[in-house]
This record gives sequence, structure tokens and C-alpha cells, in this order.
Amino acid sequence: MFFALLIVTLLVSLLVSYLVVRAFHRPITTILERIVGPEIASAWAKYMTFAIYVVGISGGVRIYELELYLPQPESFTPEGQPIPPYQLTLTPERWVLEIYSTIISTLQALAWILLLFFLFAMIAYVIIRIWGGRKAADKEKGESA
Repeated sequence: MFFALLIVTLLVSLLVSYLVVRAFHRPITTILERIVGPEIASAWAKYMTFAIYVVGISGGVRIYELELYLPQPESFTPEGQPIPPYQLTLTPERWVLEIYSTIISTLQALAWILLLFFLFAMIAYVIIRIWGGRKAADKEKGESA
């Protein structure tokens, strides 16, 4: 059952990442075309797509939490008494909870990467506008003199 859960969480996070890529592909490409130009915007858009998939899948498939479904090695108290191993069982309720957690974790990770992208894009846009305004002012000074 562990492998089925691992595969299902991987597929769910892949699907959520795909939907986010589809939803944000055009805005990302448009922003990149304005900032870096159309010549290299497609390459940067491909990189952003790759980053969205990587972050989405790594955020959605929570390996450390999935390890709770594996048998734990036997451990002992300081007095030498065995501690019974702790292992979660996959019930239908637990499946629903894990799939829901995968969706939410994937969306959280993707929200952060997109927030960072749009934040840096906004900073770059402001810098380009300021620089472009200075170039235009310098050009007007040169023509009027």
C-alpha cells in the first residue's frame, strides 16, 4: 500500500502542477517578453515551467510524512525494554486526508515560487522603467542643447 500511496501522491502533485502551469503560462511568457525581450523569453518560460514542476512535486510528495506508513525499526527504552514500533495504516479516510494534504502542499509550494517570480518581475519592470525614463530624459537634453 505504501507504493500505491507514493505513486498516487506523485500523480496528484504532477496533475496540480500541470494545471498551474497551464493557468500561468501566458502571464509568465508575457511578463518575460516585456522584461527580457521576446528572443529569450521562451527559454526563461521553459525554465519557469520546469521550476514549477520541480517545486510542485517536491512540495506535494512529502516523503518524511509518508515514512510513517513504513514499519519502524525496533527501539528500546534506556532500561532495555522494547518500544512497540509505530506504523500508520492506510484506511479510506487516511487516503482522502493524504490526497487532500498533497493538493494543499503542492499549491502552497507553487504559490511561493510564483510569488517570488512575480515579485522579482515587478522589481525588474520598475528598474527598466526608471532606466528607460532616464535614457529618454538624457536624449531630450542632448537634442535641445
